[in-house]
Amino acid sequence: MKWQVGDRVETRDAYGEALLTLGRTRPDVVVMDSDLQRSNKTYAFGQAHPERFFDMGIAEADMICTAAGMAATGMTVFATSFAMFVPGRCYDQIRLQLSYGQSNVKIVGVSAGLTQGPDGATHQALDDVALTRLLPGMTVLVPADATEAYQAVLAAAEIPGPVYLRIGRYPSPVLFGEDTSFQVGAVRELRRGADAVVYATGIMTAMALETAAILAQKGVEATVLNVPTLKPLSAAEIAGPARGKRLCVTMEEHWIVGGLGSAVAEALSEAGTMAPLLRIGVDDRFGLSAGADELLEHYGLTPGQMADRILARLD
Repeated sequence: MKWQVGDRVETRDAYGEALLTLGRTRPDVVVMDSDLQRSNKTYAFGQAHPERFFDMGIAEADMICTAAGMAATGMTVFATSFAMFVPGRCYDQIRLQLSYGQSNVKIVGVSAGLTQGPDGATHQALDDVALTRLLPGMTVLVPADATEAYQAVLAAAEIPGPVYLRIGRYPSPVLFGEDTSFQVGAVRELRRGADAVVYATGIMTAMALETAAILAQKGVEATVLNVPTLKPLSAAEIAGPARGKRLCVTMEEHWIVGGLGSAVAEALSEAGTMAPLLRIGVDDRFGLSAGADELLEHYGLTPGQMADRILARLD
């Protein structure tokens, strides 16, 4: 890997690096794209392994069906597009060909969330985790940084069945060193505090740590948990840190319905943990066209804004 802790790296760059690693070590790995190979960082794999790379054009449904067919012959397929188009544009094919058929296809949704930026609501996937999380047998991974994204891609290749991997284009701080292990389903504690617990996923993990630092200056100590696996999600790992806390908080770059907030609420309820829950994300509205940082501020997703909401809730 080319980055160090503290560097600001887009997780899509890590995706491209991981594909090159798989290309060298796994002759069964095939990569597909939908006319976005330079943006999605699949181009280098295509140059290195042209016999295992297929640009399917702007035909996402066809890409998913073809990927399922290749998987049936023993290939491990990474089917890649913008997260707004995969899963959204080809959901019927994903549901039947991949979920129902339990095909060994890894769906990679790139440029996910608000931080896709100026292309606006038509290109900002805020529902992709919700759509994929409800499908039977689908593993859903949302890495926090470039290191975790690299490891998650390698882990996805080892999972026998469909996976959705959410990848972004926002240059988020690298939190984890090269020697950090990644385990599907595990929750990682990054900070410990007695007053509140924050569950964060994707780029919001780094912002959760910044938020916790602000809270500490105000006398509130928060535990911060990184949740890179949205499915399968361990109710025990979610509920345990919530016990005895004054407030539970979820942070995600996604609609607050169907994503991390919903998953944590379900886990807490099933475990009988009745702690108050504050879900932070995008509420019942679409995105807008603006720069990534402007959008995060507009939707109240900066560390300062999130700290203010938590303090108000604790008052």
